[in-house]
Amino acid sequence: MTDRPFYVLLGPDCAGKSTVMADLSAALPGWRTLSTDDGLVAGEHRLIPQLRRNVVRDVLPGLGRTYSADFLANLLGTAVVHLKDQLERQEPGVPVLMDSYYYKILAKCRLAGLEGHSLYDWWRSFPQPREVIYLDVSPETAWRRSGRGARLNPLEYFGDRPEWFGFESYQKNLGKLLLEETGGLPVTVVEERPGTAATAAAVREVLAA
Repeated sequence: MTDRPFYVLLGPDCAGKSTVMADLSAALPGWRTLSTDDGLVAGEHRLIPQLRRNVVRDVLPGLGRTYSADFLANLLGTAVVHLKDQLERQEPGVPVLMDSYYYKILAKCRLAGLEGHSLYDWWRSFPQPREVIYLDVSPETAWRRSGRGARLNPLEYFGDRPEWFGFESYQKNLGKLLLEETGGLPVTVVEERPGTAATAAAVREVLAA
């Protein structure tokens, strides 16, 4: 634990975390929201979302040929360290809601074939949250939100191209690893709800408890 109380918002791909984070950033002025998404990263840290875009545009298409899985893990790890650094810069006592932390990146690295990477022990030594809020969503809903695969990147499905069965299998495996990685922490599951407002309201209830 840390003297900076923080919560992690977690879930599979297309669970709506980014939209809920943006909603809560406006609705909870006494809280600090930490994310690597463009809209929630301060201008002086614009390198972070830029690196994320470069992963999708430059690294993933050449994975296994131009770039190794080790290189991918180290590049993705910049987001993990950024979130940790931002957490440590918060004033003690200011509550923080963080997007995914290292849990999702670690799970995706494992799904990419990097079992037991040396980075994992380091990430797991970072401060742990007071609670994890897990946004559950069915693969069917996630697939629909992705434009039936049109807006997916290769770290969101199995196979050479985004197809339903590769997406469904990936998301089920991702969900299992996320819950496995957070198994020693308090986890509250927010079941799928019709719309961002209802989901954000459910997350606010958990944070207020």
